[in-house]
Amino acid sequence: MKAKEIKELIDFISSSGLAEVNIETDEIKLHIIKQHKSDGVQVVEQVVAQQPVATPQPVAQPAAAPIESAAPSAPPAESNNYITIKSPMIGTFYNSPNPDSDAFVSVGDQVSAGKVVCIIEAMKLFNEIESEISGKVVKVLVDNATPVEYDQPLFLVDPS
Repeated sequence: MKAKEIKELIDFISSSGLAEVNIETDEIKLHIIKQHKSDGVQVVEQVVAQQPVATPQPVAQPAAAPIESAAPSAPPAESNNYITIKSPMIGTFYNSPNPDSDAFVSVGDQVSAGKVVCIIEAMKLFNEIESEISGKVVKVLVDNATPVEYDQPLFLVDPS
């Protein structure tokens, strides 16, 4: 999709009654949101275009003798035994049912299968997201009231 075609699409959406449009193909991912302020006419359009990234081809490296490093080794990476709770949809992540309530889950909380861990709002529908696993929440990967993509990691859970 060329820049001119994207501009024409934005102009068409601006003149139509649509408030939000998602277009995803193999070549491009386009998300357009049109917001109006109630005390005036202010239109904000958000366009996210993503071109496919070519995967680098492995290059044959000549065999080299191992080099001993005098610097201390880096600390070990996060444990691989954590299970990720991922977003089942595109929308806005909320960690509590309303702004005055406590978060559904926080770091250190125990979750069980079927427990609500967050809400994702998509097209004015608030969808409760339930945990499919039991364990302890190790890390919350998303800030409250931020947009999330399909299959984006939301939480890390230690099942042990």
